[in-house]
Amino acid sequence: MSGHDWTEHCRVGEPVALVALALDAAIGWPAGLYRLVGHPVGAFAAIIERCEAGLNMPAWSFARRRLAGAATVVVLIGVVGVATLAIEWSLLHVFGQWAWLGTAVLAFPGLAQRSLFDHVRAVHFALSHQDIAQARSAVGMIVGRDVASLDEGGVSRAAIESLAESFCDGVAAPLFWLFALGLPGIWVYKAINTADSLIGHREARWRAFGWAAARLDDLLNLVPARLAGTVICVIGGGWNVMWRDAGKHESPNAGWPEAAMAGALHVRLAGPIAYDDVFADKPWIGEGGDEATVRDLGRSLTIYLRACLALWLIAGTVAWAL
Repeated sequence: MSGHDWTEHCRVGEPVALVALALDAAIGWPAGLYRLVGHPVGAFAAIIERCEAGLNMPAWSFARRRLAGAATVVVLIGVVGVATLAIEWSLLHVFGQWAWLGTAVLAFPGLAQRSLFDHVRAVHFALSHQDIAQARSAVGMIVGRDVASLDEGGVSRAAIESLAESFCDGVAAPLFWLFALGLPGIWVYKAINTADSLIGHREARWRAFGWAAARLDDLLNLVPARLAGTVICVIGGGWNVMWRDAGKHESPNAGWPEAAMAGALHVRLAGPIAYDDVFADKPWIGEGGDEATVRDLGRSLTIYLRACLALWLIAGTVAWAL
């Protein structure tokens, strides 16, 4: 393929983002399909777990385990990047000017707008029917904190925080990297995000080995997180809270969409929580002393849908302009 051909492909390939968003919204990743073929992130997890089993040796020094974790990230990027780049080039050779459509089909599983909405809506449905046990179970599928003792406010707060943060991780960031680097961009991002979820923790086992994955995930989310917060504020307001409280979060990125959502809803998010029976006295994000309610959770879903629509409009505008 000549340089001109690849440049032309990138120019006409911009509808990829819009079509990928539409496919994800329409069908998501059905449970039956997941049971049949799994999901690409499962392959990423297998690579990470295999490397961790062979390279994260407790007897090694902190520096050596950090280097081993960095090597794991390089392997992951290499495998995913080369594979997706080869697929994208093959599509262009086989389908020519229609290659962008195949790219969209292969890109949409990297988005999670439908899946995220369905998971949070299940929490809202349970709370709306006063089924706190089912609500705890549903929210436990999307958050890492202890949920057994959460009341309506605690469950609502956890679900809203997950919705806001995952709007970045699951929608805005994959879309951003799809725009920036095509099929390799979205899937390398998903691979690093998966690595951060699996090994990017501060516990003794992961602190050294997962350092590279966590820092690279922070870097890749730097722009998308601020984009996600901005979109939420454009939809629902909350600018002052976002600017004031985004830095209160321990993550350099998650605070932006969470603070934006807190400001849009006029509630407090974050605050004291427990992980594995260990209490964490985190600062509150948001103004006022109002506890989140099931009504606020419903409003957050509305804001989320409108924020996703805003990304659709951006994708459509870019596709039309180019």
